[in-house]
Amino acid sequence: MDVTLPLPRVPADYREMNLEQLREAHHHLLEKNASLERWIVKSEERRRAFMHILGDLHTVNHKLNDQRKAMIHILADYEHDRSRLAKQTERLDNSRRALMHILQDAHQSNLRLENSRKAMIHIMSDLKETSEEVQRRELELREKQEQLVQAGKLATLGELTTGVAHELNNPLNNIGLFIGNAIDLIELGMADTDPERIMQELYNAMQQVRKATEIISHLRTFGRAASVSREPVVLTEVIESSISLMQEQLRLRQIEIEMHFPVQDMVVLGNAIQLEQVFINLLTNARDALNDVSKKVISIVCTLEEQMVLINVSDTGPGIPEGLEKRIFDPFFTTKDVGAGTGLGLSITYGIIKEHQGTILVENRPGEGATFLIQLPLHVDASE
Repeated sequence: MDVTLPLPRVPADYREMNLEQLREAHHHLLEKNASLERWIVKSEERRRAFMHILGDLHTVNHKLNDQRKAMIHILADYEHDRSRLAKQTERLDNSRRALMHILQDAHQSNLRLENSRKAMIHIMSDLKETSEEVQRRELELREKQEQLVQAGKLATLGELTTGVAHELNNPLNNIGLFIGNAIDLIELGMADTDPERIMQELYNAMQQVRKATEIISHLRTFGRAASVSREPVVLTEVIESSISLMQEQLRLRQIEIEMHFPVQDMVVLGNAIQLEQVFINLLTNARDALNDVSKKVISIVCTLEEQMVLINVSDTGPGIPEGLEKRIFDPFFTTKDVGAGTGLGLSITYGIIKEHQGTILVENRPGEGATFLIQLPLHVDASE
C-alpha cells in the first residue's frame, strides 16, 4: 500500500526559509524518499513476477538508484529533483499499463493453450479409438485370410480325393489278396507244415495296411488348419510329399515329373503344411495347363544362391495369355473356364510365400509354358 505524506508549504525561494523549516522540509523529503523506496521495492517484486519485462524494470531500478544518489547531493535543487521524480512516475505508470496489457495477452494465450490442450485430448482419444479399430480390422482380416487359405486347401483336398481313392484301391486289393492266400493255406491244412509262408502273406498284408495308413495320415495332416509356428523345414521333403499327394492324378493324365535338387539339404524356416499347399497349388495349375498338349512335363529345379533357395516350377503348357501376367496372383482371378477353378490358388500361394519372407514371380513364355520363380531365405543354424 502506497503512503503519501503531505508536503510542507515551501516558500517560493528556499533561501528565505529558516533552519527549522529546512529541517522539516528535509525530514519530509526523507520520509517521501523512504516511501518511494518502499514503493520501488514493491514494484521490483512485481517485476520479478514477470520475467519477460525484466529488462525495462531493471533499467528503471538503475535509474531510481541514480535518482536516490542524486537526491543526496542535490537537496538544494528540490524543484528540479521533484520534476525528475514526476517524469519517473509517469514512466512507471506507462510500464504498469504495458504490464497490464502483457498480463491480458498472457491470459488470452493461456486460454488458447487450454483450448488447444482440450482439442489435443480429443484428437488423442479419437486416434486411440482409430488405432484400436485398425487393430481389430487387421485381426479380422488375418482371420479371414486364414479362413480363405483353409478354404483353398479344402478345395484342393477335394480335388485330391479322387486320385487318392485310386491310390488306396491298390493296397486294399493287395491286402485282400494276401489275406485270402493265408486263409487258403490254413484251409488246406498248411498251418502246421508251412507256417512261414502264411506269416509272409500276413506280413505282406500288414505292409499294405501301413501304406494305406500313410496315405490317409498325409491327407489328414494336409487338411487340418496350419499353425502359425515356424520351424526348420527340409524343402525337398515338402516337395516330394506334395508330389506324392498328386501322384495318382498326374499318372492318370500321363504327366511326367522332372526334379533336379542339389546334394545338400535345403532347409528353410517355415510351416511345412503351408509350404506343401504352395507346391500342390502350383502342381494343380500345371496339371490343368497340360490338358490339351502332347508333351506333358512338369519340371521342378532347386538351386542354392548365397543365402537364398531358388525354386523354379515350369510346365510345357500353352503359357499364360499375354497381358494377364500382372493379374495372375489377384484373388478370384482365373484363366480357367467357369466352374473349373476358384481363382484362389495362386493368391493363397502368393500370401504364404510373403509370410515366409520370400518372393514369387511368374515368367511367361506364350506357347511354351509358364515358370514360377520362388525365392526363400535359407535357414542357418546358429549353433553350426
